Amino acid sequence: MPEVYNWQLGRNMEYQYEQNRPKRQVAYVFDPNKCIACQTCTISCKQTWTWGSGQEYMLWNNVETKPYGFFPTGWDVMLQSLMGEGEWANGVYEGQTVFEAAPEGERVAGWLPDDRDWAYPNLGEDEPLGIAGQGTHIPDTPHDMWFYYMPRICNHCTYPGCLAACPRQAIYKREEDGIVLVDQDRCRGYQECTKACPYKKVFFNTNTRVSEKCIACYPKVEEGIQPQCVVSCIGRIRMMGYITPADEAPDPNNPLDYLIRVRQVALPLYPQAGTEPNVYYIPPVHVDPSFTTQMFGPGVEDAIKTYQSTKTDERLLGLFMLFGSTERILHSFDVRDGIAYGYDEKGEEVVNVPLEEPTFIRDYFDTVHENYILNVT
Repeated sequence: MPEVYNWQLGRNMEYQYEQNRPKRQVAYVFDPNKCIACQTCTISCKQTWTWGSGQEYMLWNNVETKPYGFFPTGWDVMLQSLMGEGEWANGVYEGQTVFEAAPEGERVAGWLPDDRDWAYPNLGEDEPLGIAGQGTHIPDTPHDMWFYYMPRICNHCTYPGCLAACPRQAIYKREEDGIVLVDQDRCRGYQECTKACPYKKVFFNTNTRVSEKCIACYPKVEEGIQPQCVVSCIGRIRMMGYITPADEAPDPNNPLDYLIRVRQVALPLYPQAGTEPNVYYIPPVHVDPSFTTQMFGPGVEDAIKTYQSTKTDERLLGLFMLFGSTERILHSFDVRDGIAYGYDEKGEEVVNVPLEEPTFIRDYFDTVHENYILNVT
């Protein structure tokens, strides 16, 4: 089996095909600290892409509550059991990936959910770790009792498990942007892709008998517009853009490079799986780091410290202010004189946002109208 370099693992690993990174890679940053599980992202995605027959159970985007929520049931517990124990040492993962842990005759270590596993998308919703008693007060961070919301989509991995497992080569990765798609003319519905995906984001259509998955809203992306789940998010927790290939130096003016590779405040989900996923998460600050470390890798505590420094870091704050500020894909950004600017691929300004909203204080008594003003701001 060929060896490829996985920068998230800090080492080479085995993979089904030779290394072939796209010219540029679609990537996302999600901030669970601001997610309220309103499911607007889930519904907007479903209304756009999976409203048809055979797609009833499909949620290309879902939001689950950690630590007890999963869709499908137990997906990440099963993932960790398949790979076995593994340790991080100086930024290098010393354990088996899903490719290296594959049993003889298989390309990827995986499992196929049954129908019941797809039946409970709200399993564990709002259920915290710990029990609240009368007069419970949580003064410290991290909290003794916690839960958080975890939005999930296809990770459009650099080394997709679904692509490696497909015996028909019906799954491919676009050279121009790294979006992973299913060629439904070649697909024969073997479901090897669903079995192999560590994140269970490839679905089987029971009507058409072929596989389907998130397409990163590529018709919008090709027009320079961010995907539906990103622009519909009312909490402004998401940003989609492009990340520079791992063998090139990161661009500090590229929003995704800055968050992921320069400041390292956004981390991949279960990087130890080995797929090099391209959806990155800012770890929730109120959660025991021992839990989030097993989800996001060894950089959790440093990422939290960086995130908590935002109020004194104008450049980082400005970039976070640009989340949800425009539907256009931002290729570069700048922060100066208290304003964050976002630019498109041509370098033209598409949005600017003040770091601090202006406040206007009116006199309590309006002498012109001889009226008292109760709301003075």
